[in-house]
Amino acid sequence: MKAPTAILFDWDNTLIDGWAAIEAGLNAAFAAFGKPAWTREQVLTNVRKSLRDSFPEHFGAQWEHARDIFYGAVQATHLEVIRPLPETLAMLDAAAHLPLGVVSNKQGPLLRKEAAHLGWETRFQALIGAGDALADKPSGAPLHLALARMGLMAGPAIWYVGDTSIDMQAARAAGCTAILLGDAAHDGGIAACAPDAVFAGGHALGEWLGTLDKRG
Repeated sequence: MKAPTAILFDWDNTLIDGWAAIEAGLNAAFAAFGKPAWTREQVLTNVRKSLRDSFPEHFGAQWEHARDIFYGAVQATHLEVIRPLPETLAMLDAAAHLPLGVVSNKQGPLLRKEAAHLGWETRFQALIGAGDALADKPSGAPLHLALARMGLMAGPAIWYVGDTSIDMQAARAAGCTAILLGDAAHDGGIAACAPDAVFAGGHALGEWLGTLDKRG
């Protein structure tokens, strides 16, 4: 497998755990519309698309009102509950010699607030969220926007690392290498995601990146 010249990462469930705020926001919106609450397992299984793509499916013509309820609940707690996944910092340190960016289906301003809260702004040359590009993942548009801000062009030497099939679809749509982190058990498994390569977790990816110099 060709070594990357730059890496773009997904955010939620790839670098950080922010599901408590997302769950609270969704259930606040569901409650306001008389819909049953989702468990954490249901949130993990079903949250893939950006809000502007998914909320019209759930709330129809009133999706913008539901959006406002969701964001109100999320903004109340998201900075208190986000945590880096256990292997994230070591992985990012191992990749620090490369240009790095983030492309997420989380709203752009929320993403950048979370990165700032964690003190990670200097780790990434681009932080692109939902609504920043003309379309969200699985479109390749947000990846192209991130790369443009980094002064890079898409190609096989650009890796996009994520945990879902939508991430893999976005990587391929942008012409980048699709890297799955984890076993995607929450999204139909590895075969369903059809990545170009798989790493069991952040530790495995970090170790692989750390051996590049030794292997040339």
